[in-house]
Amino acid sequence: MSRKTKDLPILEKVTITDVAAEGKAIAKVNDWVVFVPYVVPGDVVDLKIRKRKHHYAEAEAVHFHEYSPVRATPFCEHYGICGGCKWQCLPYEEQIKYKEKQVVDNLTRIGKIEMPQVSPILGSEKTTFYRNKLEYTFSNKRWLTREEVEKEVTYEHMDAVGFHIPGAFDKVLAIEKCWLQDDISNKIRNAVRDYAYEHNYTFFNLRSQDGMLRNLIIRTSSTGELMVILVCKIVEDHEMDLFKDLLAFIADKFPEISSLLYVINNKCNDTITDQEVLVFKGNDHIFEEMEGLKFKIGPKSFYQTNSEQAYNLYKIARNFAGLTGNELVYDLYTGTGTIANFVSKQAKQVIGIEYVPEAIEDAKVNSDINGIENTLFFAGDMKDMLTQDFINQYGRPDVIITDPPRAGMHQDVIDVILFAEPKRIVYVSCNPATQARDLSLLDVKYKLTAIQPVDMFPHTHHVENVVLLEKR
Repeated sequence: MSRKTKDLPILEKVTITDVAAEGKAIAKVNDWVVFVPYVVPGDVVDLKIRKRKHHYAEAEAVHFHEYSPVRATPFCEHYGICGGCKWQCLPYEEQIKYKEKQVVDNLTRIGKIEMPQVSPILGSEKTTFYRNKLEYTFSNKRWLTREEVEKEVTYEHMDAVGFHIPGAFDKVLAIEKCWLQDDISNKIRNAVRDYAYEHNYTFFNLRSQDGMLRNLIIRTSSTGELMVILVCKIVEDHEMDLFKDLLAFIADKFPEISSLLYVINNKCNDTITDQEVLVFKGNDHIFEEMEGLKFKIGPKSFYQTNSEQAYNLYKIARNFAGLTGNELVYDLYTGTGTIANFVSKQAKQVIGIEYVPEAIEDAKVNSDINGIENTLFFAGDMKDMLTQDFINQYGRPDVIITDPPRAGMHQDVIDVILFAEPKRIVYVSCNPATQARDLSLLDVKYKLTAIQPVDMFPHTHHVENVVLLEKR
């Protein structure tokens, strides 16, 4: 620890008063705002300052004098170390209350526009095992907690498979049980780990870039299908034989896997978007289903990670769109065309635009397998694709549905939307702050008439928000 960090003070008996963005809680000490993880409003704690700026500080709770009456007991053994699910210490009803407040605060403070009453947030029915996709990392450097380091704990195997620790790119926390995905995910990961230990497989070293086992991706679906993708680095021929032995073990041990895939990744980074995915057993895809519609999910496909709540989110978007069957709908940032295909029955035509060409191919396939003939999909950067010429060629939309990435929409895209003048805009957002900024720009021609926050990710600070804008 540096001298500078050692010299920072401990603040005693501080009461935590509120919850901030990014999942941290807040205390006020004199004219400082102090951000603290893993505490809840009402906790009385001693705080060790870890970082100090002019008007705020970041701190860690080192001693609890009183626990808040609204505190929950975290259920995961990895809580507080893994870096995920930071709000387990807060009861779910409280979590969604703060998420709703986050939406209101952002729309009020950043948007600064006239707004209707915010509808009560729609919580997730499932608060554990709700994700349909997880990615685990293999590392030859197992993360040890502060206590383990102090007690000089050693393990028989210092290799680990689990999640990256925030701020330590080459170290991985060994996960025994994760509560995010169906328990089959834990069984597969632990079985692969034990087989690798038993047969002396090498785990990847992120610094020296050697070792065989790199990543394990598991996707489940509401149709009961299961995809497993094992990613490795292969340098010598005999390693390929070992790798195939491991794949055969997985196939044999888990016959319920419908799509067992593998990737040879000898690059420096972990992304597989530019890599060939090979089939070891079964299909190269699984299916999701929603209202009788089938969606093909490949190893590189994007699909909302909380399937059940995604269905609720899309129903809200469709409801806000107010379709009668006569409308031309533009679905911006369409991804694999889930929303476009989902609303197509109620529209005259749906045009989807998306940056990723592979996603657009998936979107077309999803229309084909569902017998949908009134969709058109285009791939390209949104600000380059959605132009006045495009609108003149394909028609002025009656409704625009937009679901941009966290950064929100480019100014050029907003300008073209204002030029197109649809009757209604449905804006689905995973970041209420950038959504609020965009809404203030659209305010010149559009009135905000409905707001519906949706929780897709229990125990995290993330919140989705759907709004309806109507032409003034």
